Amino acid sequence: MRIEIKKGMRSIVAAAAATALGFTMAACGSSNDASDNGSASTPTISFMLDWTPNTNHIGLYVAEKLGYYKDAGINVKILPTAQAGAETSVENGVANVGFGGLTNIASYNAQGADLEAVFDLVQKPIARWCSLASRTDIKTPKDFSGKTFVSFGSAEQDANILQMIKTAGGNPEIKRATAGTNTFNTLTSGKGDFGGFYATWEGVESELNGPALNCFVASDWGVPGNPDQIGFHVKKSWLNEGSNKENLKKFIAATKKGYDYALANPDKASDILVEQAKEAKLDEKLVKASMKMITEQNIWSTKDPKKVDGTFNEQDGQEYLDFLQENKVFTDKDGKTLDKAPQMGDISTNEFVD
Repeated sequence: MRIEIKKGMRSIVAAAAATALGFTMAACGSSNDASDNGSASTPTISFMLDWTPNTNHIGLYVAEKLGYYKDAGINVKILPTAQAGAETSVENGVANVGFGGLTNIASYNAQGADLEAVFDLVQKPIARWCSLASRTDIKTPKDFSGKTFVSFGSAEQDANILQMIKTAGGNPEIKRATAGTNTFNTLTSGKGDFGGFYATWEGVESELNGPALNCFVASDWGVPGNPDQIGFHVKKSWLNEGSNKENLKKFIAATKKGYDYALANPDKASDILVEQAKEAKLDEKLVKASMKMITEQNIWSTKDPKKVDGTFNEQDGQEYLDFLQENKVFTDKDGKTLDKAPQMGDISTNEFVD
């Protein structure tokens, strides 16, 4: 089950629900070899979004519009998200490349998948744990204690919240409520006290249109590493077929160029996203405000603010995976807790990023 978020917004709890589904979608007449698609001379890479188009995907649409893929000698087919999720679709060969988080890859591989993260767009934590600003009784994560968390029962989210409460000096106990179609509505209805949001999209939506939120970042409250290394993933076995490694490198280089253009020209890139993804009916003000936040806060960059890094921070990633392992988040296909945390070297690579 995927949750439709008002105005294309995606909540953290909705993402967690999709991840928890497991592998439910079978491949139907698709090819795992990018070189087998498209024309005889130009390979096609199929890319599956994780949600409705938003600024996380802007580099793809810019690269498509400005001819970067054509210049690289590849075709790219952007696929709408499947109900089962991008990870499942990539695992089953429905798409060659998908968009998703590093923790998702670790969770899927723990249950038998063969995925590898190959490009990291998000370099800083963007998850926020928020109550409505009108809730003056919630001043720090300590005040989450005993209150109702709008959630789909994600063990990862619980680990984050309980650690934040403990660090703030509270009693690590919470109640849970199932989110409706919109986390904002669940909070304003009084059915929940706090929930998870993404700063670069829902956080911006809150600032533009309300309701106002009071938010906390997990890494400020005792959660180690970076929970939000988010980008592209592939199936490992697909990489070993034909010219897929070479084609993937071309794809990542061209897409990175698209993201770089977006950082240097955020308003123009926003116009391209709105135009190229017409079916999403994106709010132009929201897109431009999101890109403004991304560029001003260097969400995608740690070095040159006009260029995305694209690489994974192994130390930050492993610290977070170890934290989740300590909290018994990762389980195998039989539901047994793993004996050892997933390793960054097994689930991610920087090989394809120049």
